[in-house]
Amino acid sequence: MDLTSYAEWAVRLANDPAPPPGLVRLRDELAAVFDAAGDERAVAELLNALLVRYPVRPQLTDHDGGGWHLHLAEDPAATAVMGLAAVVAELGADRLGRCLEPRCGRAFLDTSSNRSRRYCSARCASRANVAAFRARRKSAS
Repeated sequence: MDLTSYAEWAVRLANDPAPPPGLVRLRDELAAVFDAAGDERAVAELLNALLVRYPVRPQLTDHDGGGWHLHLAEDPAATAVMGLAAVVAELGADRLGRCLEPRCGRAFLDTSSNRSRRYCSARCASRANVAAFRARRKSAS
């Protein structure tokens, strides 16, 4: 069962400036997980606490005619936490990150093959690269 899509939902929620009222606390808790991204033990402890607070209830379903398969229950908090925990368990806590573009800081999942992602989007990467280029050109003159 691939839980990456659930983890991506956790990223979107962690970055949401105005989540639904019932998810504000979870947004802040998920943001704390991304803030701890450099400390594997802290990430695990935060996620373990969230897994206790938001228990997951898997269900078997055959809704799409493709045979029986597992889905996580419809609780958005539990699915986000479980997805993020599964990605950390499979790929490692170093796959969680915060955008390095100084004006951004959004959370992201690094699913690159060489663990090299530093920005949340191509837009932020481009913005940072242009700023670095301009700074180099200015210092050279």
